[in-house]
Amino acid sequence: MAEQAAAGELAEQYVGMLAEVSRSGRRLTRVEVESLRELGERGAEAGHGLRELIAHCMGAGRKAWTRLPGVAGADSAGELRQVGEALLIAAETALAALGEGHERAQRLAVRQEEAARREFIDDLLYGRSDLGTLAARAERFGLRLARTHAVAVAVTPQPYGHVDPVVRRVERELTGRFGERDVLLATKDGRLVCVAPESEHAVLDAFARLALQPGPGYPPARRVAIGRRHSGAGGVVRSFEEALDALDFADRLDLPAELLNAEELLVFPVLMRDRAAMADLVRTVLGPLAAARGGAGPLLDTIAVQAEAGYVNAEAARRLGVSVRTLGYRTERIKALTGYDPADALHRYTLETAAMGARLLGWPGQPL
Repeated sequence: MAEQAAAGELAEQYVGMLAEVSRSGRRLTRVEVESLRELGERGAEAGHGLRELIAHCMGAGRKAWTRLPGVAGADSAGELRQVGEALLIAAETALAALGEGHERAQRLAVRQEEAARREFIDDLLYGRSDLGTLAARAERFGLRLARTHAVAVAVTPQPYGHVDPVVRRVERELTGRFGERDVLLATKDGRLVCVAPESEHAVLDAFARLALQPGPGYPPARRVAIGRRHSGAGGVVRSFEEALDALDFADRLDLPAELLNAEELLVFPVLMRDRAAMADLVRTVLGPLAAARGGAGPLLDTIAVQAEAGYVNAEAARRLGVSVRTLGYRTERIKALTGYDPADALHRYTLETAAMGARLLGWPGQPL
């Protein structure tokens, strides 16, 4: 009923304006134009599309045409032409004002919806709301939090913006391939985040590929991390944090991989769970390397690269950009300074763990 009342008021006011213009030949006043803008806003709020409102006005004007005072009282073709011209100008002005009001209401609704969406995303990813309330709000954005979800996070050298073309492209591609399947795509703190249920894990794989290879003209993501699958609203938070941790560890360790799975990097949170113990290990095992010529850096790199190369000397030397002879010299220096022999399995494990901890802690650049 409210929608019909709004449309009826609009038609009545529009025909009334046409009647006055046909009688006087004047232009619409500023007050009348603003009144039409307000009616356009109200029409949008009542759920009417702009095309529907315009068609309603045009239909009402057509039905009332012959009854308009200026049209009915015209004594000649010339006078009728003048009245018609004035009416067309008035109709053009009125419909433009109607459209402006309708668009103004839509822009406001979009901003309000976006604000609500961003608030929900903040609460969802950081666990800032009551879980029951959060689950109810989630349904508005197409998520059913009772299910098991996983979160993927993409990062670029230049942070993603709210209206970034890459974001729109990824969203368009995902929607085109999978439709609306309990998936949420959003930007958060310059990162691109995708939340998807366990049953739709293909969505996260597609998201990762699209972010890393968005196509010509779009900047690719530097790295994408996928958290493990967890249930409930708290599970989304946990998966998101796991993805962020994976990105952080990859940066600290300078890992070459572009696509990371948190479940493959679980060793790093374990290693860093007791930071003080890790710092003590690094200090005790690798501290003596600081006495080497050139500092601990080159020898620390040697330990890490030898492990990555599977202790194949030729490959390790190639990766380090040194000769096999130089590599051998460095290995002997590591053994002499630390007392740990890379040829011994237990010593090797201790050196590798300490070297990994050093990179995670930023040593020797950062004091322990």
